[in-house]
Amino acid sequence: MDEMEEELKCPVCGSFFREPIILPCSHSICLACARNILVQTPDAESPQSSRASGSGVSDYDYLDLDKMSLYSEADSGYGSYGGFVSAPTTPCQKSPNGVRVFPPAVHPQPQAQHHLLPHTGVLPPVPRNSCLTCPQCHRSLTLDDRGLRGFPKNRVLEGVVDRYQQSKAAALKCQLCEKSPREATVMCEQCDVFYCDPCRLRCHPPRGPLAKHRLVPPAQGRISRRASPRKTSTCTEHELENLSMYCVQCKTPVCYQCLEDGKHATHEVKALGAMWKLHKGQLSQVLNVLSDRATEAKEFLVQLRNMVQHIQENGVEFEACLVAQCDALIEALNRRKAQLLSRVTKEHEHKLSVVRDQISHCTVKLRQTTGLMEYCLEVIKENDPSGFLQISDALIRRVHMTENQWGKGCLTPRMSSDFDLTLDSGPLLQTIHQLDFVQMKVPAAPILQLEECCTQTNSATLSWKQPPLSTIAVDGYILELDDGNGGQFREVYVGTEMICTVDGLHFNSAYQSRVKAFNSSGVGQYSKTLVMQTSEIAWFTFDPASAHPDIILSNDNLTVTCNSYDDRVVMGNTGFSRGVHYWEMTIDRYDNHPDPAFGIARADVIKDVMLGKDDKAWAMYVDNNRSWFMHNNSHTNRTDGGIRKGATVGVLLDFSRGILLFLINDEQQGPVAFNTLEGMYYPAISLNRNVQVTLHSGLPIPDFYTPGECEAAGSVC
Repeated sequence: MDEMEEELKCPVCGSFFREPIILPCSHSICLACARNILVQTPDAESPQSSRASGSGVSDYDYLDLDKMSLYSEADSGYGSYGGFVSAPTTPCQKSPNGVRVFPPAVHPQPQAQHHLLPHTGVLPPVPRNSCLTCPQCHRSLTLDDRGLRGFPKNRVLEGVVDRYQQSKAAALKCQLCEKSPREATVMCEQCDVFYCDPCRLRCHPPRGPLAKHRLVPPAQGRISRRASPRKTSTCTEHELENLSMYCVQCKTPVCYQCLEDGKHATHEVKALGAMWKLHKGQLSQVLNVLSDRATEAKEFLVQLRNMVQHIQENGVEFEACLVAQCDALIEALNRRKAQLLSRVTKEHEHKLSVVRDQISHCTVKLRQTTGLMEYCLEVIKENDPSGFLQISDALIRRVHMTENQWGKGCLTPRMSSDFDLTLDSGPLLQTIHQLDFVQMKVPAAPILQLEECCTQTNSATLSWKQPPLSTIAVDGYILELDDGNGGQFREVYVGTEMICTVDGLHFNSAYQSRVKAFNSSGVGQYSKTLVMQTSEIAWFTFDPASAHPDIILSNDNLTVTCNSYDDRVVMGNTGFSRGVHYWEMTIDRYDNHPDPAFGIARADVIKDVMLGKDDKAWAMYVDNNRSWFMHNNSHTNRTDGGIRKGATVGVLLDFSRGILLFLINDEQQGPVAFNTLEGMYYPAISLNRNVQVTLHSGLPIPDFYTPGECEAAGSVC
């Protein structure tokens, strides 16, 4: 009930409707509020005399400045008045609920005139050429001489408001307060108006004729108002007449005088009660539809609220995962940092060790060299020639040797003071800058579009789509079908398209199909499994693509002949490997007693010899007197009985027993021709230019034959 409250409030005052009236645009406002927003038009802008041609309230010509008049005969007093335009200098204001309203005319009436006259319960007359603008749709309405009385009262809305207020037990408000209605203190039973104390003293003084009115408490007044029967609706044109009929064209109730004075004389009218029941039924129907939509909306809101919770949970989980991943990266970087620092430390210690060894070695050698130099200087100071010459050669050699030792890299540092290691952090920094979110989830399960999935003969077309709101990237799809016999699934399509037609399926088989999507992260879940039934009967034609070039096809590839005197082979466009199939061929032309061959063949059968000459075909060839079975050039089972023009040759292939048999003119020709047949076979025929036949496929199995059994005379199973 609380949601309905906005429907029960006036768009002008924002309070519950009080004596609502129905405007021609189907909106309602309070009677007092309608008086408050009246605008008086200049005398020169009188209403136009032209009548609107619309058939009802909903048929106004809204292109004509969206203005309406109360002078349309076709609209029961409501029509279009294109001559009125609101004064641009008239400011507009907003009602409490935000709807634009227009203030009274430039010359306002006294406040007391804005309300119902207490002793009469009606509005005083309005000025001529008054205009009312609907506060909701802003369409201008020009009043006629009846003024606001020309608008019908919305008694249904008034009753709903009363029931709603009673259910809420809300305090009754004064009906005459200007702005915010005060709480009513009394109700006049004669005026049927609720008053607060100030309005009662001003508008209903206890003197004169009003002294005889009975004032009761508001609660008692509400009870008495409820107890009193609702007034019968009267015609707005003829106030003394009750509404008894309904004008279908004008969509408004009318009285019998409205039908007699000419305004509705030519209109279609119906009984008020019948139309009341009809419109109630229509409203109930659309309410049921709206109720279903409301139920769907509630379920959708529950889904959205659940999504909010899931988003919050997933957000927290994702943030925690992100923090953990970044912490792992930081930890890995710290470990690598420690490893690199260890290498630098080792290099540092190695350099120091080498330099220190060289310092120690050079120090010792320098001390030895210095000692040798001092010793040589002392020897030079000696004045004993013979003694000097005894050791001079050895000293000279030692000095040369020592000098040579210093010249062999001893004065070159063994280790550079620079570190040759350079940390290349550029790629890592670039990678860090490029660090971003990538699609790491597998796609969601696709949705099969059932309205686009279908089968035709032995072909199946499937269509699917991604779930709504799914943002996961998809690289492709995988379509799988079983073998039509409840076996394992196998892939039949891998690609990016979302529709696929699979040909060459078995007839009279129920195939289970499913599809899944994949991306760089992996393969997603399967869709729901769809069961598709192929045609029960095998319809096929001759295949021009695989036929010998000498073959001539016509009649939509159902009639075949040849332009060569040699036998040429043509096959059907459908292969069989399961089920029981029967087809016939009618001999349209038979000249010079040729021997055409009928049967089945593998896809790679030889096409330029008689059918059955190689090991890829199983056939019966027949002339005008007798027939033979032939496979791999082996002729067996000669049987009397031939063909002529108009004859019919039937071929029955039963995979349940793996057998092939032939019929001529609905009679079995010879025993079972072949058995233990397995694999994929195509209907086939070989003929020359002397024969023309027409194919009849998709035929029911002959009555004499039961699938899986061979009961005909002479049959061998």
